[in-house]
Amino acid sequence: MSHSGDRVADAVEGSWVDTAAAAWMRPYLRLSRMDRPIGTWLLLLPCWWGLLLALAAEPGSIRVGDIWIFFGCALGAAAMRGAGCTWNDAVDRDLDRQVERTKSRPLPSGQVTVLRALIWLALQGAVGLAVLMTFNRAAIYLGFASLLPVIAYPFAKRFTWWPQVMLGIAFNWGAMLAWAAHAGNLGAAPLLLYCGGIAWTLFYDTIYAHQDKEDDALVGIKSTALLFGENTKAWLSLFAAAATILIALAVWSAIPIGERPVALLLGFLGTASFSAHLIWQIRKLDMADGECCLRLFRSNRNAGLLLSATFFIAACAGVS
Repeated sequence: MSHSGDRVADAVEGSWVDTAAAAWMRPYLRLSRMDRPIGTWLLLLPCWWGLLLALAAEPGSIRVGDIWIFFGCALGAAAMRGAGCTWNDAVDRDLDRQVERTKSRPLPSGQVTVLRALIWLALQGAVGLAVLMTFNRAAIYLGFASLLPVIAYPFAKRFTWWPQVMLGIAFNWGAMLAWAAHAGNLGAAPLLLYCGGIAWTLFYDTIYAHQDKEDDALVGIKSTALLFGENTKAWLSLFAAAATILIALAVWSAIPIGERPVALLLGFLGTASFSAHLIWQIRKLDMADGECCLRLFRSNRNAGLLLSATFFIAACAGVS
């Protein structure tokens, strides 16, 4: 039975995939979550944090090549998020058939075969590789290393209550990669930023996982939402605090206070704005309301953009 016209359960209403894409392409675009762009944003934003904080750390260091890094990260994030989702769905297709929110996805619903999904994965990976090879050697090495957590992530939910940690390791890798693409090396600041991003992923993906907790419990999928239960808000507060402290330490490490006080202040203001958004999410969260969980999860794009915007202004503050 053909399902090519079916809209995936948690897709954005009126997505261009459902309204403008050719019918034969829709299952593949849905497999890549092109109808749910929030995941691309959450993969991209740490890349922008890493690049922009690296620029803020060096007054007057903005080069033409950094413009390509900025947009190349966007193209690479879209391609690699699509490849990662394709891999995840190929591994999880039998589990996804048993979960209400995911059973309409292209693989469990039969819209796409496993072979065609793997070919689609390879095409997306080729786009990501083409972007990566335009960066410097340090970034290229980091890009190849990032494949390990991406490959491992779909299996984590079978063996640990903390699969969100593996997701965070994979999704925030760009903070280090983009820093290295500009600076050619790593240091304390990008590592702290990376760890702050992992804490952020634990925050937002725990909220996301509350949509599926009943089905997950039935089919044996583990998650922090099930682990924390009614104590979720306390844990979210802990993750928000950890993300805030680690990102603030990254700013402190990157920008010398005696040399660039304005840039440092801007970095701290961005971190405070980011933290305030996370606190707002905790206050608004209704764990029993799946629509509320999805809405708050998606709002993390705005939290990440707040930080990106202030890092950008901090970087520009040093341009003469």
